Amino acid sequence: MSETLDEAGLLAAELLARRWLPRKHPRVRRALVDADLWQALQDRLAQVGLRLVDNIHADHISVALVRPAESAVFGEAGMNANNNLDLPRDAISLLVVLWALIVLPKRERQSARAAGDDAQQQDEMFHTDKPMPTAAEVSPVVSYTALLADFGNQLGKKTRMDTNLRRLEAHGFIVRRGVDIAEGPLLDLLLDYDALAPRILDGALGDVLARATPREDADAAPEAQAAAAADAAADAADESSEERDA
Repeated sequence: MSETLDEAGLLAAELLARRWLPRKHPRVRRALVDADLWQALQDRLAQVGLRLVDNIHADHISVALVRPAESAVFGEAGMNANNNLDLPRDAISLLVVLWALIVLPKRERQSARAAGDDAQQQDEMFHTDKPMPTAAEVSPVVSYTALLADFGNQLGKKTRMDTNLRRLEAHGFIVRRGVDIAEGPLLDLLLDYDALAPRILDGALGDVLARATPREDADAAPEAQAAAAADAAADAADESSEERDA
C-alpha cells in the first residue's frame, strides 16, 4: 500500500475518523467547488459501502451506509430497527422533538432569507449569487428548562431526559451550551427532512397546527407543533429517520 494518499483518500479517511467535517474545512471546501474531487470522494466511499451525506442547509458533511450494505452489516434485526445506535424509544422521541424545534424553524428562516436575497437581487443592476444562510446564523436554540417543563412527563422526567440528552450529544445530534440546546453536526444530516417534515406538519401535528393561534413571533410556533409530537415522535422516526445509516 502506498504511504501517501491522494486528496480524495485523505478526505475519506478524515471523514471516517471524525464522523463529520464542517463545510468550511479546507479539503471539504475544495471538494465542494471541484466536481472531479467530489466524484472521486464519492467513488472512494462507495468502494467500502458508504455514501456522502450532505445538504445545503447543514454546516457539515458526513457519511452513511449505502442501502444495499445495510442487511449485510446489520442483518435483519438491524434492518427492522428504527436506528443502529441502540437509542431507546424515548431517546428517539426526544430526538424528533428537538429536530422539530430546531430544524423546522431553521429551514424556514433559511428559505425566507434566500427568498429575500433573490428579491433584492432583482433590483440590482449587477448582482452575485449569495450563499444559503448557514445553520450557525439562523439555527434556534432550545431552552433545557422549557424542554423539561413541556416534555418531561412524556419523555421520562428529568433523570431520563438528562440521560437521553447525553446520548444525543455523544452521537453528534445536539450541542449543549449551558442551559441551551443547539443543533449538532448530524441533526440536519441523518434525519430525512423530506420524509419527516410532512409527517410531523401534515400528520401527527395537523390538528394542532389547524387550531394554533397565529403569533407575532413566528419562531414560537414550532414549540406548539412539537408539543403534540412527543407521543407520536417515535412512530414518525420509525418510518422517516435515516440515523440507522450512521
